[in-house]
Amino acid sequence: MTEPAAPTTSESGLLGVRDVGFSLERFPPTPDLAGLVERHWLVSWDLPPGQDASVTLLPHPCVNLVLDGGRLAVSGVGRDRFTYGYRESGRVFGVKFRPGAFLPFLRAPVSHITDAVLPAGQLWGPAADRLATRMTAAPGVDDLVRLVEAFLRERRPPHDPQVELVGRIVVALLHDRTISRVDDVTQRFGISPRTLQRLFQRYVGVSPKWVLRRYRLHEAAAALAREQHRPWAEVAAELGYFDQSHFIRDFTTAVGLTPAAYAQACLQSRAPVSA
Repeated sequence: MTEPAAPTTSESGLLGVRDVGFSLERFPPTPDLAGLVERHWLVSWDLPPGQDASVTLLPHPCVNLVLDGGRLAVSGVGRDRFTYGYRESGRVFGVKFRPGAFLPFLRAPVSHITDAVLPAGQLWGPAADRLATRMTAAPGVDDLVRLVEAFLRERRPPHDPQVELVGRIVVALLHDRTISRVDDVTQRFGISPRTLQRLFQRYVGVSPKWVLRRYRLHEAAAALAREQHRPWAEVAAELGYFDQSHFIRDFTTAVGLTPAAYAQACLQSRAPVSA
C-alpha cells in the first residue's frame, strides 16, 4: 500500500479574524494526484446587500490554480501578504499544488511566475477556458474537484524525481524544529548550498530560507491568535528565533503589525483564526 503523502504546507495563512459570512473548506486530492496536489480549497461568503468585507492572507510557497469570477488563473508564489475584498455572495475555488510540484506543468522555472498571476489559457490554451466555463457552472464542490482533476490527469507530466526531493526537503522545513538554518538542510540532505538554492529557485520559486521563515511566521501568527496572553518572546524562542529583534522585524514585515500589536488585535476581536 502506498504511504499517504506527508503534508508540505500548514493550515495557517489567514491573518487576524475571519469576517462574518466567510467560510473556508479544504478537500484532499484523489490518491493518484496526491504527489502533486496538496489540497483543493473553497472559500465562500454570503453578506447582506451593500456590505463589504475582506480577509488578509500570508501565502504559502505554493502555486495555486484559482477559479474566481469565472476566470481560471495560475497564481505563482506570493511573497507578500495580500487582502481579498468581497461582497454580497460568491465563491472562489482553488487547487494548491505542493511546493515544487507545478514545475512539470509549467515546464519553466517556477521563479518566472513568483508574485505573478497568469491566465490559465496562457499555459493550456482554449482547453483552460472551456474548463473555466464548465467549472463556473458546476453546482457543488464535488463537481469542481472532478472537473479540475480530470483536466490535470489528462495533462499529468512525466515523473520528475526532483519534485520528490523538493517535497522531502519542504516536509523537513515545515515539521522539524531542529532545522533553523539553511545549513541544517544541506547537511541533512547532503547537497551543497548552491545546489539547494538553484533547486528551490527552479522548482519552488523562492529560496529555502524564505520557505523556512514563512512557515515559522505562520506558526507564530497562529499561536499569537490562539493564545493572545502568551508572551510573544516565548513563541519566538519556541520557533527558533533567539534574536528577539530579528523576530519582531520578520513578523512585522510579513504581517504588518508587531507581535504584541497582532496579539492585541486578535484579543479585541475575540475571534482568532488559524486557517
